[in-house]
Amino acid sequence: MKQGIHPDYKEVTVVLSDGSEIKTRSTINTKDGVYKTEIDSKNHPFYTKKAFTAKAGRVDRFKRMYTKK
Repeated sequence: MKQGIHPDYKEVTVVLSDGSEIKTRSTINTKDGVYKTEIDSKNHPFYTKKAFTAKAGRVDRFKRMYTKK
């Protein structure tokens, strides 16, 4: 590796939305070494499937409106 061109790789604590903490190493710049996230696998619609069920209702409504009678 070339010297002096890579960012610092340091220990960071990631605080998830429910308050749980994960210690990892990263190049992210934080003042106090803590990164707080608002989105994680416990509240993201991809994992909770909440947005997908709402979307299914819109698809059904679209099909009802535009199907031939």
